[in-house]
Amino acid sequence: MNKLKIAFYDAKDYDRNSFEIANADGRFDVRYYETRLTEDTAKLAEGCDAVCVFVNDDINRKVIDTLAGMGIKLIALRCAGYNNVDIEYAFGKIHVVRVPAYSPYAVAEHAMALLLTSIRRIHKAYIRTKDFNFSLNGLTGFDLHGKTVGVVGTGKIGRIFIDICNGFGMHVIAYDKFPQENSGIEYVSLDELWQRSDIISFHCPLTDENRHMVNAETIARMKKGVVLINTSRGALIDAEALVEGIKQRQVGAACLDVYEEESDVFFHDYSNHIVADDVLARLISMPNVIVTSHQAFLTAEALSNIADTTLDNVSGFFRDGICKNEVCYRCDKVSSCNQDHSTKCF
Repeated sequence: MNKLKIAFYDAKDYDRNSFEIANADGRFDVRYYETRLTEDTAKLAEGCDAVCVFVNDDINRKVIDTLAGMGIKLIALRCAGYNNVDIEYAFGKIHVVRVPAYSPYAVAEHAMALLLTSIRRIHKAYIRTKDFNFSLNGLTGFDLHGKTVGVVGTGKIGRIFIDICNGFGMHVIAYDKFPQENSGIEYVSLDELWQRSDIISFHCPLTDENRHMVNAETIARMKKGVVLINTSRGALIDAEALVEGIKQRQVGAACLDVYEEESDVFFHDYSNHIVADDVLARLISMPNVIVTSHQAFLTAEALSNIADTTLDNVSGFFRDGICKNEVCYRCDKVSSCNQDHSTKCF
């Protein structure tokens, strides 16, 4: 069989390095493109069997039609989330696979790193001591021990984050649309979670139902001084409402690895440019906000797992007809879908 050809969009050095290691045997002909997949760049994939995409690639209806029209059979996401793909429109035209878990430890640990950095003012202390300023003024934090943390989403990442919080002696409450039975987790309603939590961390996928679940109304119901952590998807939080919540001192701190309008900013160097996004600029300027550029996944272990799983997904689809990591919009909606994904969904 001829080598399978993959058009790899939004390629960064760390992506390329990990995929070249995973493809050391030369099973695939991977064509790396620095540009994101959009309506204007979809034609670059002509002659390929599959495209490999990331969180900021825009796989809308026009892109899907273009890819399918060129005979491309597979969209291989090298991430867990798929809110940037119109999966319902893709059904029957082009298959979609993802990497459901590359390193839940990486993301959960990053969430805790952001929290500790924020509440213990480590970022501020680092900058001060670089200038040989060893004053402690303004660096007072608070103990995590005994605090109530609300965890929204108790999949693999959420449960690992809960384990970390338990290690700090925190009291954990959680919300999940589909609670884990016999998990020992104290599940509560979202409204109760908003009201009781000193710290809230988000570990759920983005859906139409939970978009802007943190908004002006829900922020008003939270404890005054609440700390928000988001390492999931940016649009879970209404950024403008967050800015207002911080200004009104209702939100005590925000730790953000994601941002709802990040696609035109994150993963790029704008240090010599004016950033046009006023909301993001205001957030970054606030002393109680920490923003990292969607790097929670970025560990050597995670990159290796992403590359291996992505290439296994492509190989399984074309050579074995197996799609264990296929994304099918019907899976949660109708019983007729073969949900064990031992075969293709259509």
